[in-house]
Amino acid sequence: MSPEGVLSTVLSRGAPAMEYAKPYLFIRAFAFLPSLVSLIGFSAFRGVLDTVTPMKISASANLLNVIVDPILIFTMGMGVSGAALATVGAEVFSAILFMYFMLKRKLIRWSKLLKLPSWQTLQPLLKGGAALQLRNVALNLTFLAVTRVTQTIDDTGVAAAAHAMALQTFQIGGIVLLALSVVSQIMIPNEMVEKTDPITGKKSGGILATKAVVNRLMSWGFLLGGILGALQLALLPLLQKSSPLIEVREAALMPSILASVYQLMNGLVFIGEGVMVGCGSFLQLSVSTMVATAGTIIALNTLPQKYGLTGVWMGFGVFNSLRLLGVWIHQTYGPLAKRNLPTASS
Repeated sequence: MSPEGVLSTVLSRGAPAMEYAKPYLFIRAFAFLPSLVSLIGFSAFRGVLDTVTPMKISASANLLNVIVDPILIFTMGMGVSGAALATVGAEVFSAILFMYFMLKRKLIRWSKLLKLPSWQTLQPLLKGGAALQLRNVALNLTFLAVTRVTQTIDDTGVAAAAHAMALQTFQIGGIVLLALSVVSQIMIPNEMVEKTDPITGKKSGGILATKAVVNRLMSWGFLLGGILGALQLALLPLLQKSSPLIEVREAALMPSILASVYQLMNGLVFIGEGVMVGCGSFLQLSVSTMVATAGTIIALNTLPQKYGLTGVWMGFGVFNSLRLLGVWIHQTYGPLAKRNLPTASS
């Protein structure tokens, strides 16, 4: 394992940040397997429509991280390595909890864990997962390109620190909107199944009901995006105080404003892409993300040269604009498009 080799994709070998990034990445890499266990656990509970258990586990792991972080970083004087170690500990704790509750709910069995699955079992998983993995590769390429360009803006670390502040601004509303994306992934396939109440005989669900749910979710996404964007702008003076360096605050101001404005679009994008997952339109989602990634890389090769860090965040605008276009195409021509819906008489 060569942390320096991996980090060279985003940092020049003489970059001041390399000194701190190498030990952090080396320690953080040990969280890879626990992270996979937590991801599988989250997906398993989501598959049985239980979102409360993963939330409790995530809250417990994050609380542990918050408690241990300052102890290792400051009290024990471990610095960046302490931050990485605290994160690894939280990931291991999360994985143990997920394993415990999956075994308790009989979602997994010890007798099956070490047994290779049959090809018949793997085939549908690989078929559906391959397209989503293609999307994940595109997303990772985008964020890798953003990080690399940000690190090359200057060698002082001002741009990187300002970028981190802008990301903190974005996360105030972004986390809520991303959660709505998960909600839509659960609600859409569940609503597609037409159900009949055994007592009243009343029917619910179906394609028309699903379309109505999509319309409500998209409306809520736009509304919440606007509200959360406005909240971010209102909190901007407070967030600016998170850095004592004037040059960092000045560099972060315009990117933070853009991060707030983008929430209007993000609400539609995140929920719209959740709808695509719920409809099983994995390949279309992946192609849409790949096109957005290509457009972003082109933007990152031009805009930051003229506008600096603000140009990087303008590249984010290109990324989500193209993703929004993909959402529009799916809702206009996809399985829930108006022309594909049955009429009331049918």
